[in-house]
Amino acid sequence: MEEEQIKNAVLAYLQKKGYRQAELAFQEEDLKSTSSSFKTDTDIANQILRYSKLDNVPASYKEAYSKLRNWVHSSLDLYKHELLRILYPVFLHCFMDLVAKGFQQEARSFFQNFKDDYETLHLRDLQKLEGVLSSDHLQEMELARSLRENKVTVKMCQFSFDLLLQYLHNTDSSLMLGVVNEHINLQVTPGQPTSWSDDDMGPLLGKPQEGVSEVNTKEIKWGMLEDSLEDKAEKELAGEAEKAEAEGKEAEGDEARKKMGEAGKAKKLKKDKVSGTAGKSLKTETTSTNSGVPRVKSELPMAIFSEESERRALDDLRNRARLSSSALPSVSFYTFLNTHNSLNCASISTDGAMVVGGFADSSLKVWDMTKSTEQHSSFSSVRLWNIPLTANLVCYKGHNYPVWDVQFSPVGHYFASASHDRTARVWSMDRAQPLRIMVGHFSDVDCVQWHVNCNYIATGSSDKTVRLWDVATGECMRLFTGHRGMVTCLSMSPDGRYMASGDEDGAIMLWDLGSGQSISPLMGHTGSVWTLDFSCEGSLLASGSADNSVRIWDVIGSLKPPRIEEKNAIRRLRLLKTLPTKATPVYSLRFSKRNLLFAAGAFNPAKKL
Repeated sequence: MEEEQIKNAVLAYLQKKGYRQAELAFQEEDLKSTSSSFKTDTDIANQILRYSKLDNVPASYKEAYSKLRNWVHSSLDLYKHELLRILYPVFLHCFMDLVAKGFQQEARSFFQNFKDDYETLHLRDLQKLEGVLSSDHLQEMELARSLRENKVTVKMCQFSFDLLLQYLHNTDSSLMLGVVNEHINLQVTPGQPTSWSDDDMGPLLGKPQEGVSEVNTKEIKWGMLEDSLEDKAEKELAGEAEKAEAEGKEAEGDEARKKMGEAGKAKKLKKDKVSGTAGKSLKTETTSTNSGVPRVKSELPMAIFSEESERRALDDLRNRARLSSSALPSVSFYTFLNTHNSLNCASISTDGAMVVGGFADSSLKVWDMTKSTEQHSSFSSVRLWNIPLTANLVCYKGHNYPVWDVQFSPVGHYFASASHDRTARVWSMDRAQPLRIMVGHFSDVDCVQWHVNCNYIATGSSDKTVRLWDVATGECMRLFTGHRGMVTCLSMSPDGRYMASGDEDGAIMLWDLGSGQSISPLMGHTGSVWTLDFSCEGSLLASGSADNSVRIWDVIGSLKPPRIEEKNAIRRLRLLKTLPTKATPVYSLRFSKRNLLFAAGAFNPAKKL
């Protein structure tokens, strides 16, 4: 084989892949070595020439990938789950390489032959990529462009890596070796293969993950909002309990000084003791739940609360039901009938008195459950409405594409929106322009949720990640990875320490905001999880799903520090109760301020389980 032929093959390969710096370095090295003897390894030269030829033969992609796939599936079980991790990225890049080279028909055939292997975990990505028909589409589509511009990191042990390398060399799989080298960053770890539970649940394709650890070390000020309505009500109620306890003690002392021989007086003394104990119990109940939880001032200017609002908050706290694993909530379910599959979303007011539904014809319908009346209007953007007057007060414009979710802050006045334009925005009711724009997700932002102290918002995306943003600066403070599907709903615990997220695959993740780590995956739903909500004291988590059920999970009991003998055990939230509906997917859940659970959904006999 001639030396000049090898040089031309190497240069052609570098130019084709766009490795400009490598090309210049090779040419410079070639000039330096012209006077010296140049010996070439015949095997390496043959591999380079062979790869340059196979690269332009579309049938070779299908043949090489089929062999790699069969080899991985026939590997030992000990190493198979690690080797399986490379198949999905190799499959995607083989498909996109064929499209980029103009082999559209062969690319379509390749995609259809092997896509069934990955539909369970990656259906949404595959649906997007199925529409890629030309090299122009690869540049226009965000997902495809991101995949080709970033390497995916695949972790495997040294034994698995050696097996893969041995296969690629022994079978002369230069085409697959080239794809792996160009698009996959193999992260080799010492020791035995990782277990299934250690696998990263979320695909990291096209997403730069190197900064995740750095992002998740930023300081988070979790805790309840200082001087909030509930905080003031708790303080007032605690003061009333102390006053009742003091009066009980005073009455007890007066009776003790009287003659103990009189039966009537003795009975009264006993009654007053009970009264004093009740006051003590009331104080304990109102303060035990949030004792030790830090109070945080909001960075946003807070609205002034009216006396009526403070009175209602105090009444709600007085009448709040105490929930636990042994005292589950009462549930009121609002069912939409005859919607003909046109109901897209629903929401319930905090007192359960108002129910709103969003429909496919862009209409918004509001029901007053105290009067059983209906009001409705049509809209196609973020708008502020006066419910009694059925009037649109303000139209907020800023998003470039449809808005998927809107959530008011815990104190009102501010709200956040999530959109198909891959951004979340923070708004104030008195301004028509957004205060902050959160940019960072690689796909649609599908849901948004405020932190209880109003300093942060969380966003869930079709890129299968959840991000926590600082409202004051717009900075991403946490990046949570682990979901296998699109993140559909979020909920914050009342103390602001934990966050729950649900996805379209039926999984629920519980996160510690302080550390950025997943505490426990909740498995049980067989359909997409559409709604989540914590009880007022944070002891329970309710989830609603497309599988026609509401599930109640024990949060407090599951998060207790483990005993010494259980220190290394995996903590999982305990399922307390499953509440099935006949044929109604659950669109919305809401714990009222008095800890009653309200739910809403559209009756759909076609989805009856």
